[in-house]
Amino acid sequence: MYGIGAVARMLDIAPAVLRTWEERYGVVVPVRSAGDQRLYSRDQVDQLRYVQNLMGSGLHAAEAHRLLAARLEEGMTLVPPIPDSTGPVLILLAERDVYTADVIEYLLRTEGYEVAVAFGPADALKVFQERHPDLVFVELVISGGDGVDLCRQLHAAGARIVAVSALAGLGEAALKAGAEAFLAKPFDPLHLLATIKDLVGTSRLARGRAANAPR
Repeated sequence: MYGIGAVARMLDIAPAVLRTWEERYGVVVPVRSAGDQRLYSRDQVDQLRYVQNLMGSGLHAAEAHRLLAARLEEGMTLVPPIPDSTGPVLILLAERDVYTADVIEYLLRTEGYEVAVAFGPADALKVFQERHPDLVFVELVISGGDGVDLCRQLHAAGARIVAVSALAGLGEAALKAGAEAFLAKPFDPLHLLATIKDLVGTSRLARGRAANAPR
């Protein structure tokens, strides 16, 4: 799930516009958390990107939402374009479990990402200050449950954060502490990669296309 601030940054659309679209057209309606935060699914992000692309071609917001609603009613899949990359991406994994960190690190490296790993809050903050990663994945029960506070400290330092945990109830607290998204464990590796693409706007495919483009 993505908070409205993360979606606004992903799509370069003001949060106020997203709220207006929700209230006026009622097509992309995020769920509300217990704390009344708007939480968007990845499918909804793709739907908003579809609307954005239609408006970029000259359609009014009302017409773009009408076409989106028609496509959703017909069960048609939306395939948004993959954004181009501007360079290698560094991801910091703040994990508590060595095995889990190894598996995720292997997955990310095979996709072309650079990876740094920290097994405690102090190490995570040190790595962030030294290497300034593009994205930080924080296991919320790291060091016995200090993950939410770690999110708060990293957010204050300017980090972009994805919170992860098998305890879904911690998700809202992490979002309030500055995380842009929450992934519930166990998660599909494709969801992990899709989250990175959404927030950072890069993938191995995008980097390859950018590298092979004529200059």
